Amino acid sequence: MQYKSKLPNVSTNIFSIMSALANQHNALNLSQGFPNYPSSQKLNDLVNNAMNTGYNQYAPMPGNLDLLTAISNKYQLLYNNSYHPEKEITVTSGASQAIFTIISTFIRPNDEVIIFTPAYDCYEPAIELNGGKTITIQLSAPDYGVNWETVKSKISSKTKMIIINSPHNPSGTIWSETDMLQLQDLTKNTDIIVLSDEVYEHIIFDGEQHQSVCLFNDLKQRSFITASFGKTFHNTGWKIGYCCAPEYLMSEFRKAHQFNVFCVNHPMQKGLADYMQDSKTYTSLPNFFQQKRDLFLSLISESRFKIKPSQGTYFQVLDYSEITGEYDVDFAKRLTKDFGIASIPLSVFNENDKDDKVLRFCFAKTDETLVKATEIICKI
Repeated sequence: MQYKSKLPNVSTNIFSIMSALANQHNALNLSQGFPNYPSSQKLNDLVNNAMNTGYNQYAPMPGNLDLLTAISNKYQLLYNNSYHPEKEITVTSGASQAIFTIISTFIRPNDEVIIFTPAYDCYEPAIELNGGKTITIQLSAPDYGVNWETVKSKISSKTKMIIINSPHNPSGTIWSETDMLQLQDLTKNTDIIVLSDEVYEHIIFDGEQHQSVCLFNDLKQRSFITASFGKTFHNTGWKIGYCCAPEYLMSEFRKAHQFNVFCVNHPMQKGLADYMQDSKTYTSLPNFFQQKRDLFLSLISESRFKIKPSQGTYFQVLDYSEITGEYDVDFAKRLTKDFGIASIPLSVFNENDKDDKVLRFCFAKTDETLVKATEIICKI
């Protein structure tokens, strides 16, 4: 058969490559972003109870109402803000599906979408599949700060969407209130939709506050928030997330969502709804993950890597420029094969594979795993 690929430049992603390499060489896998400790037994029991009490048929297309209400209550508690549970929130098959559906709903051929690189790798393929054009703004290590004059210069009449991500994967940085106000000012009185990837909203450190788009009134009126229960509650394999937006945007989203996914695993939705009745299930997370970050950093403080502590997410970027001048992909592969530890090179997320000589390590691991990993890192 003859066909023309819609994604001719896409190959196996770096997460699959590094995880496969880790398995092949029996290496500690600090590459892909998933915990190696169990989901809460209480949450598991609540899901099991939902199955046993009859939540085994299709959920309503937007989501189980108890879960939609729990999500709405969370925004009220954390941000003193609200999304209508039945009109402005939709449960999705993970955050990636929400992101793909948002882009598919609003981006047409030749529309331009601004993203900030290094960027999570699901953004650009979705734009390309829908005929859009990705406009990249490259951020640089170690601060990964945004030059707002550059952003302003990239906005044109063709700009239909801006995708932001804070706390930021892969760099572990966060956007400030000033950043959000700059974004609000640049998009005000335009038709630009903001897609705010906030999957790590509960994983933020050192007393900082997450600057959600819902805190900024004009931004909220033009924005989608995407979020992930997998990242929040340590069960990435469940693939359940959600998105929030004003009703006029959400109604368009649901037109596509109903034919793409229709609805999401019902007993898991009910279990999550019951679990979230206790707000400590998510308000305790910053302290939980900061303890892991601090343990990881304390144990590698004497290593040859240069360290700028992660501000959020469960990733830590380490600068290896004083160790070797190798291309980061080559160095990451060598560490996996020769030292037995897998990480993620950041150049693959950058414009033109820009190599800042940094690797990303996931510290959402048991303390035992982190101790073993840091012993290896200190030998490099």
